Amino acid sequence: MTAAASSSERRPDEALEVETLLVSIADAVATIVINRPEKRNALNAAVRREIVEVLDALRAREDVRVIVFTGAGDRAFVAGADIGEFAERTPVEQRAVMEGRRVFDEVAACPKPTIAMINGYAFGGGCELALACDISIAARSAKLGQPEIRLGILPGGGGTQRLPRLIGAGRALRMILSGEAISAEEAERIGLVDEVVDDDRLHEAVTSLARQIAAHSPLTLRLAKDAVRAAFETPLSAGLALERELFITAFGSADREEGVRAFLEKRAAEFKGR
Repeated sequence: MTAAASSSERRPDEALEVETLLVSIADAVATIVINRPEKRNALNAAVRREIVEVLDALRAREDVRVIVFTGAGDRAFVAGADIGEFAERTPVEQRAVMEGRRVFDEVAACPKPTIAMINGYAFGGGCELALACDISIAARSAKLGQPEIRLGILPGGGGTQRLPRLIGAGRALRMILSGEAISAEEAERIGLVDEVVDDDRLHEAVTSLARQIAAHSPLTLRLAKDAVRAAFETPLSAGLALERELFITAFGSADREEGVRAFLEKRAAEFKGR
């Protein structure tokens, strides 16, 4: 594939062949490994661009129902942005970067369930990547934080918006204004991560959950995500109305018919996403 080929021209399998990520698919679960262990998997422009490209490809694949994000090695999930790039950019250049397709917004908007497998430091952009995922499971040794304040900047990838929605304004402001890191156990206590497991059980725990989710109807998974997202973006009355409409959509699907039939026949359902 030439450098001139656009992501829209790539076949899905070609778009998975990128430089900064390792992408694998098994049992309807795609795993995206940010592969810069020598930089503690810091997010540079190439990583951000390639995550968006890979997500575009995975959205189109019927053999992928769940997407897992993690970092290479055992030290870092994502230790933040690549500070070297910050030092080289002007404010005008940084604005241009931020006004492009924003990687965390793309992750948050993904119609397929996403899981952050936090295997080490999740600082700055790493914490924001976890915030953008639907579910976060952390190794017991992991640490999370928004340390941007120490560089004279603030979170720019959704940290000031998604973090308070998840843990409340007071706790979010403490993390953002102090720049301090918190342990995985503290992150679980305040609702920043959903589960903490021993380091040697992290892969097993995430894989088990991902496969459990992937066994369900792809259509209903997407509808459920849409309904829950509406809880944060619309008044309650509008959210309840949307829930009813999405329920009717699911009720009229072939997957609902298959699910009921499989239940009555005492067998595993074979959902097709229709």
